[in-house]
Amino acid sequence: MLLQEPALPDSMQEIAITAPGAPEVLQPRTVPLPQPTEGELLIRVEAAGINRPDVLQRQGKYPPPPGANPTPGLEVAGTVVRVGPGAQGFVPGDKVCALVNGGGYAQYCTVPATQALPWPEGLSAVQAAAIPETFFTVWANVFMMGRVKAGDSVLIHGGTSGIGTTALMLAKEFGVRAFATAGSADKCEAVRQLGGEPINHREQDFNREVMAATGGRGVDAILDIMGAAYFQRNIATLAVDGRLLIIGFLGGARAEQLDLVTVASRRLTITGSTMRARTRDEKAAVARELQRLVWPALNAGRCLPLIHATFPLAQAAEAHRLMEGGDHIGKIVLEVAH
Repeated sequence: MLLQEPALPDSMQEIAITAPGAPEVLQPRTVPLPQPTEGELLIRVEAAGINRPDVLQRQGKYPPPPGANPTPGLEVAGTVVRVGPGAQGFVPGDKVCALVNGGGYAQYCTVPATQALPWPEGLSAVQAAAIPETFFTVWANVFMMGRVKAGDSVLIHGGTSGIGTTALMLAKEFGVRAFATAGSADKCEAVRQLGGEPINHREQDFNREVMAATGGRGVDAILDIMGAAYFQRNIATLAVDGRLLIIGFLGGARAEQLDLVTVASRRLTITGSTMRARTRDEKAAVARELQRLVWPALNAGRCLPLIHATFPLAQAAEAHRLMEGGDHIGKIVLEVAH
């Protein structure tokens, strides 16, 4: 028996960036209901995650790539309500969470079916929406590009961010020793609770602490959100054959000095990536690995996202203010009413 698509409205509420600027430029507006194109799903959104790229986009520092939805929001959880031509794997009524190409701050959102994953068992909408962006990012960088495996060690900068807490949980799940920087005693304790070895970057030098803890060896990989400000110390903290995985530039995007002798003598690899610029096929490959290797842990109640706060969709500006304040531990999520 064919499943009937539910009756849908002609319009919806979304949060638009009215101009580059402070959080108050995020404003609700009514727009036509989007329609799924080839290979896409239309999702009735119940919750949407807030991520650092959303803040940068709002500030005018991270424009969406060509063809991406300019409405902010890169991850959602909800119900499939319409299936576009050629989309496979889901039918109307399926509960999913998805990495979306923009448009998440809305009541409905389209997404390539290959970037949607089954809603993990027993999770709330808020929990499910807090998974895709950070899990895709950490898995792609640390475990795929970074080739980190059981028995390796990793240093995670920003250990209590959404990315940081996800990286710590996945490191523990897959037998990786994890160090993480954080900026307060409370945040260091949160790192410890997640199975990591905290380094208070306001009071300790992470290079000195890591080298002391590893007997001078260094770590196999560093997941870095800081960029230029940490570049030289990151290079000095890597073990032979170590990998520096750059995913952010909070400390600047131009490193003035590069110690090429250390890079060569230790056979270091330096990589950088953003998730949003990856192709549909590249994101699909990450999704397949997550479903095969990480979803069993989520379904068993492990590696669940740490939720710091939730806001109604209309209060997206307040959610951005909280993220920019830097005091949160874990994820900030919007709840979407209909």
